[in-house]
Amino acid sequence: MVNVVIGILLILSFLFMVWYCMKGYNLMVGFFIMATVWTALVLIGNAIEPTVALKGKSIVDVLTFVYADGPAAYASSILVNIFFGAFFGRVLIDTGIAATLIRKVVELGGDRPRITMALLCIITSVIFMSLTGIGPVISIAVIVLPILFSLGIEAPVALFAFMGSIMAGIFANTVNFYQYRTMYAGFVKAAASYSYNDYFTIGIIGMIVGLIVVLTISNLTMKKTTHNWVVDAQPSGTAGPTNAPWWSWFAVILPVILLVAWKVPVIAGFIISAVYAMATTGKLRGSYKEVCRRFAKYFSDGTVDVAPMIGFLLALAMFNNAATYASPYFTAIIGGIVPTNHLVLAIVFAILAPLAFFRGPMNWVGSGAAIFSVVLASNPGIAVQFMYPLTAAVTIFPQHLDLTQSWVAWGMSYAKVSSSDYMKRSIPTGWICAAIMCLVIYVMYGAM
Repeated sequence: MVNVVIGILLILSFLFMVWYCMKGYNLMVGFFIMATVWTALVLIGNAIEPTVALKGKSIVDVLTFVYADGPAAYASSILVNIFFGAFFGRVLIDTGIAATLIRKVVELGGDRPRITMALLCIITSVIFMSLTGIGPVISIAVIVLPILFSLGIEAPVALFAFMGSIMAGIFANTVNFYQYRTMYAGFVKAAASYSYNDYFTIGIIGMIVGLIVVLTISNLTMKKTTHNWVVDAQPSGTAGPTNAPWWSWFAVILPVILLVAWKVPVIAGFIISAVYAMATTGKLRGSYKEVCRRFAKYFSDGTVDVAPMIGFLLALAMFNNAATYASPYFTAIIGGIVPTNHLVLAIVFAILAPLAFFRGPMNWVGSGAAIFSVVLASNPGIAVQFMYPLTAAVTIFPQHLDLTQSWVAWGMSYAKVSSSDYMKRSIPTGWICAAIMCLVIYVMYGAM
């Protein structure tokens, strides 16, 4: 009876967190509060009726696991990847490589708005296979969005297409893979050996699916364009922007190639790719002090780009560890209805995918850690190759189109797009992409 009461209180606090996310309040503080509330409820429940999860553990042990071990373990396994990924993103932007690729794509598309939009979405997805953080998003957005606007594409479609292309690229993003894999491994230790190379095929398929769905919905909801070409117009007598040389463009996908083809560690891949980008664009010229100052600036700027995300992820790590202790109480309420059949799991995840919006119960970086912990505990023998991509699909597609995503909120303000205009495209897209990928994952890995 105690387990059921505590479970109900946990669910109520869980619903509060969904409301909290929908209101747009600070997520770092929110997850710290949730970790504290759940830890307190778990300790109270265990004091009345001990659970296996807390057997032999003192209050200090529990507090250490939630507030110290959680962030420390997360920091050692993923935060350095995020920092170096943000550093590499700054290099691509400041060397002009990203801007050059976008300009060349526009030249290729010419005055055909739909083709140009498709090409811009494709190159944006490729860029965000490596880049991460709001800084790089804004830096690319202020180039891409004015181009789309000048082609006569209305703001809601332009913003949706751009954010959707980022979403597609994130599905194959190296840094994001390790972020979500680390969360998964917090409940299934064997997942620590699941590598990006193991995930790469499904990551690329997800990226392609995302692009196809985004471009389809963009074209179906696009009104007749009114051409108004003003991109890269320069005042008379001034020089246009300088393009990075074509051989420097390979830097965009070099980290992924190094990791997949030669298993070069992610951080080493970012450093090698950054040096290559700087060398091929003349950014290694100058005195030793100047070059060192340039490296330091890129790393400093990149760190600023991802600082809010780091704080959020450390608070989320606390919540995830608290959810480990809370799982017996969720199991007492919903454990009996959690599916164990691979096909049923895929179908249920596909149907419930919209619950990942607003950081909901199907979202790793929302309130989904507790639900996923129950699902994983109910399926102890399930293959990581099947279950991890399933959780990633219902997280990544909705999450990176969501109003609670920082760069989406910025984009809506920048493009002056209402939430209703944006959501009538984003919510169906996130659901369709996640549902398709759930079925693809079952076909590819359901027999494991």
